[in-house]
Amino acid sequence: MSMNREQKRMLQRQGEVDADGEPIRQRRQQQRPAEERTGITQFSREVRAELRKVAWPSRSETGNYTTVVIITILVITAVVAGLDWIFSQSVLELFDV
Repeated sequence: MSMNREQKRMLQRQGEVDADGEPIRQRRQQQRPAEERTGITQFSREVRAELRKVAWPSRSETGNYTTVVIITILVITAVVAGLDWIFSQSVLELFDV
């Protein structure tokens, strides 16, 4: 099997190949402990805790971002519409319609 050093090391860590790079005949059985499902209350608490860590933008930052997005959308729309008009006129001129 042809592989570079990085692939060989990764496969060795996973237990797929031996030190010489030869595949191991038997795969290791990975035993994972049975994990209990999280209840809705625990999930809600964890979500709230994570949301407290978020760096929320201020009202003025949100307004600035909104303005930038709207202006960008308008400019790109104008460019696409202009190119569409130019190409449609070129095709009509090409076929003398």
